[in-house]
This record gives sequence, C-alpha cells and structure tokens, in this order.
Amino acid sequence: MISKNKHNTLFLFFIAFTAVSYAQHHNISAGYIPPSDHLVQQNLEEWQDLKFGLFMHWGTYSQWGIVESWSLCPEDEGWTVRRGPHSDNYFEYKKAYENLQTTFNPTAFNPEKWAQAAQQAGMKYVVFTTKHHDGFAMFDTKQSDYKITDAKTPFSSSPRADVTKEIFHTFRDKGFKIGAYFSKPDWHTEHYWWPYFPPKDRNVNYDPAKYPERWNKFKQFTYNQIEELMTNYGRVDILWLDGGWVRPLASVDTTVDWQRTIKVEQDIDMPRIAAMARRHQPGLLVVDRTVPGEFENYVTPEQQVPDKSLDIPWESCMTMGSSWSYVPDDTYKPARDIVHTLIKIVSRGGNYLLNIGPGPHGDWDPDAYDRLQAVGGWMAINSEGIYATRPVAPYNEGDVYYTRKNDGSATYAFMLSTEDTVELPTSVRLPLPGGGAVKRVELLGIGKLRFKETDDALEITIPKNRRQPVDLRYATVFKLTH
Repeated sequence: MISKNKHNTLFLFFIAFTAVSYAQHHNISAGYIPPSDHLVQQNLEEWQDLKFGLFMHWGTYSQWGIVESWSLCPEDEGWTVRRGPHSDNYFEYKKAYENLQTTFNPTAFNPEKWAQAAQQAGMKYVVFTTKHHDGFAMFDTKQSDYKITDAKTPFSSSPRADVTKEIFHTFRDKGFKIGAYFSKPDWHTEHYWWPYFPPKDRNVNYDPAKYPERWNKFKQFTYNQIEELMTNYGRVDILWLDGGWVRPLASVDTTVDWQRTIKVEQDIDMPRIAAMARRHQPGLLVVDRTVPGEFENYVTPEQQVPDKSLDIPWESCMTMGSSWSYVPDDTYKPARDIVHTLIKIVSRGGNYLLNIGPGPHGDWDPDAYDRLQAVGGWMAINSEGIYATRPVAPYNEGDVYYTRKNDGSATYAFMLSTEDTVELPTSVRLPLPGGGAVKRVELLGIGKLRFKETDDALEITIPKNRRQPVDLRYATVFKLTH
C-alpha cells in the first residue's frame, strides 16, 4: 500500500492524462436474426418503447482519470496510450494499474442520487459496467479476488460495497429496466492473458486450439461470472456483452479493421451462456455486440447516429462528456445537443443510451446533473412524442423530425431550435405525414393551434401571444392527432 502523500502525488499526476473518447468504430452487424422466444420478443418490444437510458462506465481507473481499461492493451492506438511514471515499462504500468484496487474508496457513492436524477431526466433503463476489459469486478464475484468487495479494496468495508447490487436494486425500485454490461475478454485472468506469454494486442495471448484446457477454464470462468450476475442481483432485463473479438473465428468480418486482428478461435459457447442466463432470467435480452446472429438481440452503433431509419432494433451508445470514463474537468455536451440527439435517434427508430462516468469518490461531475435537469425540463413537456413511438415517413425534412405513436393515434413533428430558447414564426409548414387525416394540431406545452391541410402539407398558424413561450427550449413539438 503506498502512503497517502505518495498516492496523492501520483493521483494528481495521472489526472493530467488525456482520456479523450477515441471511440472505436463498432460496426452494425449484418444478418440480424429476430428472437423466436416470445418472452424475449415482449421484452424487446417494451425496451424499444423506453427510448432513453443511462450508461455508466466506472472502475478503479477513475482514480487516474484515464480511459477505461485500454491503456493496458499493447496496441498502438490513440485510446491505448500510456502516460505517467510507469509508461515506459509495460509490466510496471500494468502492476501499478492493478494496484489501484488498494486505493479505490468511493465513499460518496449514492445510487439514490443517480436514480433520482436519471428518472427526472426521463431515462427509463440503466446499463452498468459490472466488469470492463481490465477484469476488475464491480460486483461480488467468487471467481476472482480482483473485485470491489475484496479485502484489498478499501471500499469493501462499506455495507454498500457490492455497488452493482446497490445500483440494480435502487434503479429497479424506480421502475427502470436493468442492464448488466459485461466484458467477455478479461485482461486480468491468467486464463485469457496467460503470463507465460506477453500480450501483443486485445486478443487472447495464446492459441486456444493449442491449449484447449486453458481456454476451457476461461470459458467456465466467464460462464460462472455471468451466472453470478444472473442469480444474485434480482431481475436483470439486458445482458450487454462487450469485447466482440471474443467470438467464433468464422464470424469475423474482415472488412472491419479491428476484426482483422482476430487470428485464433475465441468461441466461448454463447448458446450455453444464453440458455443459462435465460433459465435464470426469462425473457432476457442478450446483446452480444458486433457478433451477428441469434445472440445480438439489438445492434449498438457507438458514438454515432445512423443517417437513416433502421428496420431492426438498435441503440446508439454515446458519451455525455469526452470519455466513457471519468475525466477531471471534462467538457459535457450542452443539453440542447443531448435533446437534439435524442430526437434524431428516436425518429430513426433507435434508443439513446447516454453515458456518464462516475468519479473516484463515487459521484458524477456537477455538470452532469445540470445537463440531466435541463433535459428533464424538456422531457416533462414533450416526452409523449418520445416514448412508445416508431419512425414514420417522411422521417425528417431539414430541422423537422417525426415520430408516431405505436397505435397510430398521433404523429409528432419536432422542430429543432438553433438556440436554447425558442422563438416561433407566425406560421409553420409541415410536410404531411402518412397515416390518415389530421383532426387536431397542438403545440405541446402551449395548446391547440389552427391549421389547414393542403395536398402535401399542413399549414399551422401560431398566434403572436404564443410565439415566445417561456417554458419551451431546444425543440418544439407539434402533436398531430389522426
């Protein structure tokens, strides 16, 4: 254990690390296979109605304010750069990184505060990183002592040390669907990165075909950890699996740059894992990212919004700040940008999973709360055009985006504002959406408006006394009742 003074010095040094998002391009898998299990179908339909979720990347790396896990990966990429006193020696660096376990003590951890802020913002589900690629478990696994509940971790003495259990319980009590992020690769266990060989990239550092006994131990290790999450943590709705290079070799798409690094078979037997998980959690959504087939129940474009509507279930996972993990003095996206992104994603049929990285003391940056509060103010007026909707032609024209209620009773036209405040024109012309005659037009938060219908458009009149509404910000929403 390093002394407090030395630890503070190192911490201050490491928070100067750059931890820019450097988002890898996660391809949208081809060949989507709809689930056949009716309980999974039902859960998927419910999930598609929720639209807005919270993602949290959190681990020991928050103490250094660096990118999550990736500085352990010996690849020459922007997101794997090592900096600091051990950066010139990989093995010393890895030892120092793993020693962060002995100083991790997030005493400000308060999941009730997070759940309240997320609920007020209009979020409906949460996905939490139970284990990232570095292998540090944020839950009470019995498969490893590299975990938050181990005696070597100072926070283990807290009655809330099993933060995964606390987060899942707290958010579930507020009606959220619960998602468990889990990394298939594990760069800590000797069954994936065998110390006999140095790691050379993100992949397993030995040939599983040559050492099948070792690989089988890794498969069982993975199975056991996922079973712990599926049996000890209450109702789980989503198993969100990351690390798509752990996959059958035959599924590799060589047109994708990062998949070309996969040279050996890394099949962990997803049929067995999924069957076990759904035995414990009927209707569970399994999201085996970037691995096409029956275990990728929805696709997950990362840090990007598809430029058109997709006809399969999908979710954009994106950061509120510059990084997935906590970065000191990070720059958070303006609330207007978050609202506009939500509208664009929902108009194209997707869900928006917005990431906030908790800091080393166990709380979010105040700016994150400010953004959620502002988004929540907008959602309080306009959320009926977000939830339980699907895409509808013409999808969008210019800065106007459309959604439609599942039952077809109403269409919503979102008119994006270039400023935080909204100043409406005297009249608005909207391309006429399909789905039947429009019987009523209202501006959410304001009320009923006069309109007339032409061959291909609605012409809506906005009275002078309603053109500068005090409470409308970021985007206005016209509800067209059919």
